[in-house]
Amino acid sequence: MAKRTGEKYLSILLAAIKIFARYGYHRTRVSDIAREAGVADGTVYIYFNSKEDILISLFQEMMEQFVQGLQTELDACGNAEEKLKKLIHYHLETLEKQPDQAKVTQLELRQIDQSINEGISRPLMDYFQMIEEVIKEGQDTGFFRPEINVRTARKVIFGAIDEVVTSWVMSKKPYSLSNLSEPVFSLLSRGFLI
Repeated sequence: MAKRTGEKYLSILLAAIKIFARYGYHRTRVSDIAREAGVADGTVYIYFNSKEDILISLFQEMMEQFVQGLQTELDACGNAEEKLKKLIHYHLETLEKQPDQAKVTQLELRQIDQSINEGISRPLMDYFQMIEEVIKEGQDTGFFRPEINVRTARKVIFGAIDEVVTSWVMSKKPYSLSNLSEPVFSLLSRGFLI
């Protein structure tokens, strides 16, 4: 298998996002992805073992970029309250700018089997850890209530953001996803702030 870098590798992943978003994971064929990427079917198999491998690799790449970008944004924030606000905004804004990616992460990845779940859980855990670190920092610095269970708080934060994105993806009427970051932050912060 070829090293997972380079122009063809990236063009296959970008094509996969479009095709998975358009047809859904189960109705997509590797040949559809190859055609969209402008490569032969065999070229896809130089980089990936299967359609499942493409989906897992796609999610891993997306999450790696997402986590790196978010970390840069959080490093520029002054306190945990600002970090929570930035985290919510970054998540919503990033997916608003990439609607095909949003559709794949919110709909297609939820309709898959256990082996794919195992492949996508590690990169998702990195994001969950970042959320928990913001909560712990907020507790340690007196911004967030100390009695809050960090894991439960992380689930509430992620769950709220996730539901807002899913509703946006499924909506028949277009609206700004990133404009919802302030109301989401306001609702969540009332439960966390001292």
